[in-house]
Amino acid sequence: MKIVDVIASPGLTGFYFDDQKAIKCGITQDGFNCCGDPQTPGFKAVRQRGESISIILILEDGQVASGDCAAVQYSGAGGRDPLFLAAEFIPVILEEIVPKLVGQELDSFRHLAGLVENLKHPNGERYHTAIRYGISQAILDGVAKAKKKTMTEVILEEYELPMVLEPVPIFTQSGDDRYDNADKMIIKRAGVLPHALINNVETKLGKNGELLLSYVEWLRNRIMTLGGDDYHPVLHIDVYGTIGIAFEDNLERMVEYFAQLEKMAAPLHLRIEGPMDAGSVERQIEQLKVLREALKIHGIKVEIVADEWCNTYEDIVKFVDAQAADMVQIKTPDLGGIQNTIEAVLYAKKFGVGAYVGGSCNETDGGARTAVHVALASRPDQMLAKPGMGVDEGLMIVTNEMNRTLAVLRRGSRKPAQEGLDQALDQLGL
Repeated sequence: MKIVDVIASPGLTGFYFDDQKAIKCGITQDGFNCCGDPQTPGFKAVRQRGESISIILILEDGQVASGDCAAVQYSGAGGRDPLFLAAEFIPVILEEIVPKLVGQELDSFRHLAGLVENLKHPNGERYHTAIRYGISQAILDGVAKAKKKTMTEVILEEYELPMVLEPVPIFTQSGDDRYDNADKMIIKRAGVLPHALINNVETKLGKNGELLLSYVEWLRNRIMTLGGDDYHPVLHIDVYGTIGIAFEDNLERMVEYFAQLEKMAAPLHLRIEGPMDAGSVERQIEQLKVLREALKIHGIKVEIVADEWCNTYEDIVKFVDAQAADMVQIKTPDLGGIQNTIEAVLYAKKFGVGAYVGGSCNETDGGARTAVHVALASRPDQMLAKPGMGVDEGLMIVTNEMNRTLAVLRRGSRKPAQEGLDQALDQLGL
């Protein structure tokens, strides 16, 4: 089955591009708008709308396959590619990449996605990660349609992976509405929550961490009040380096603070993502590794999740090899082609490091559905409910795609229908 044409269309994402550097330095809010001067190259405002590009493959039998190019909310931060705007990149896709796709045979996802991954601009530079991300999604969808299989089955077949007919835990993110959105997560019995967006010391963490301690205490009590005795989600909080800022990267003070967080979260398990931002891959690995080892020495079971400076497949390999974190976030748009996300999950699992198929609130529904198939095949410890910050929409998209796909796979494998239904109901707490 060949690709006979490729179309590109502009679109919106599920959230916004935010200038992380400006936010960390302190901004004011005017309603939902973020006021202040942007500090990251490419930004015209601290907050601006998220944009995407849909890649549409026309197959020779008339079928249509698609994928969405999108970049993360905090583009241009922590070593990531710059802002991704549709008007700027659609001409690049149409002029430089489409001619290389038309006529290609859709018989191997890995082969064709690898071909696109290695394409370069005429000046020798690599294409934006968002472009590689979206085109690889369309290729996976195209191969699945050509072979009349689910995207999950295509990945299982090409990577020679076992089929596991169980859901992957879903991690929901709250945005700044960390109280009401936490209630939504608890009521819908999310497996991992709440992210919480702790990206400023004075307003969210507290100069001595007191604001986050208070929030974790509230969250634990709220889960016990609303969730019932049989609901024990994992707490996963992203602090965007603010702990390092507040405690001036002092190891002893940070370890003491992690002990306080663990006490507040008990009996629930706690993960802290991005405790510090060391400014480079090498220094981030070094500082996370030292903190992780100190926590172990003191018997503190809070897990460290790597995010900042852990962007590409090559970065993830470095973090895993150094055993610098208990879990790595595999931020799907930052890795370019989704084959890199698959391989990153498999690499982390091989060496005993937790794998989290993440991404961004600033993605699309199409990218979220594709990520479900990646997760069902590669089996990370958790995956992100995306896009958006409203909880309900992203959790619905990911949960429903997961349950639909598992139902189809169970039918094909002749697994008892009731067994699959019971698992789906358990996931939903029904």
